[in-house]
Amino acid sequence: MTPTAALIDPFTPFSVPFMGRPLLLLVALAIAAGTVGVLVNLRRLEFSTDGLTHAVFPGLVVGATLGGAAGLMPGAIGAAVVAAVVLALISRRGQPRDTAVAIVLTSFFSLGVVLVSGSGGATGSLSDFFFGRLLTITWADLGLSLALIGVAVLLVVLTARPQLYAAFDPAGARRAGLPVLVLEVVGTVAVALVVVAASASVGTLLALAVVIVPTAAARALTRSLAAAAVVAIAFGAATGWLGLWAVVQLAVLGVDVAPGATVALTMIVGYLAALAIGHLRGTSTRHSAIASSAGAAS
Repeated sequence: MTPTAALIDPFTPFSVPFMGRPLLLLVALAIAAGTVGVLVNLRRLEFSTDGLTHAVFPGLVVGATLGGAAGLMPGAIGAAVVAAVVLALISRRGQPRDTAVAIVLTSFFSLGVVLVSGSGGATGSLSDFFFGRLLTITWADLGLSLALIGVAVLLVVLTARPQLYAAFDPAGARRAGLPVLVLEVVGTVAVALVVVAASASVGTLLALAVVIVPTAAARALTRSLAAAAVVAIAFGAATGWLGLWAVVQLAVLGVDVAPGATVALTMIVGYLAALAIGHLRGTSTRHSAIASSAGAAS
């Protein structure tokens, strides 16, 4: 296949399983971004999400040491559950959430580095854990990831109304008798499941990007929550596809790049474009409002 042919027909590479599986996973993660990611944005849990992406790291190391590639996902799930419990316990002890997240992030990530350094190379290089193995995921990996994403999305959908209430008015939600702590735990678990689904296959770098970047881009383009969810899903799916397609094009040209990092960079470029479009739309709206006010005054 020549470079020209690859550029003319961008859909052909995804007809083979080793490209179709990653694309399907990225589409599922886009759906998670439009639901769980919106919750992260509203509850300002970006730092918590970053903490969870680092918290799964020792689980990945232990899983790889004990079970090889097949142990990555179980190890990540175990680490995420432990991290969520520790985070909840520290928060309930009266510590600010940012402090609790910082403690979990540094302790778990440091533990992961210690485990890697003491493994004698049995777990491979650190880049394998940061950038994942997007193009080598199996059907079993994909099935488990889709199940985790499905549970996370379901948790957010079932608690959507009280979650929104608690996000906009936590004090009012408490006075109304809503279980704010339970809602926070449910939201944290949903985020953790998405992080696990992404980390074991596409790495901790992309795990953070696929949850936060599509929603941030959507919020730059629209003020409606419903529209932001739809735009985030479309943005995540489109940039995921473009990122994988870029990997194929570069491979045709003889350049081997990390797929997870390439997809993440594609999302960042899309986010910058969304910021520019949002700024231009805002400027245009302000100019229209000024012109209308001037016309009414005259």
